[in-house]
Amino acid sequence: MTVSELVAELGLEVIVMGDKDREITGGYSCDLLSWVIGRANPGDAWITVIGNINTIAVSILADTSCIILAENSAIDPQATKRAETEGVTVLRSSKNAFQLSFEIGRLLKVV
Repeated sequence: MTVSELVAELGLEVIVMGDKDREITGGYSCDLLSWVIGRANPGDAWITVIGNINTIAVSILADTSCIILAENSAIDPQATKRAETEGVTVLRSSKNAFQLSFEIGRLLKVV
């Protein structure tokens, strides 16, 4: 599944669209940034409520396919600008992390 397909399937809000054709190979849900660096897999759709510039840096380090801000979490203007500069996809949903994780798992056929 690609990022653009995920956006369409889940009705996600696009804040910044990087590579819309990037493959999503899994999912990861966590708000502890150091934990994400060490445990998220390349290609994961990363679900978090943290929308600051450090989130963009962690996404780059972990090579996630996209960031999904759960529960309509806000994103700092600096983070948006950095995501645009770095080509990091940032999406948003009103759903919580559990709901998003379940739906992504269903779409990827892992649950």
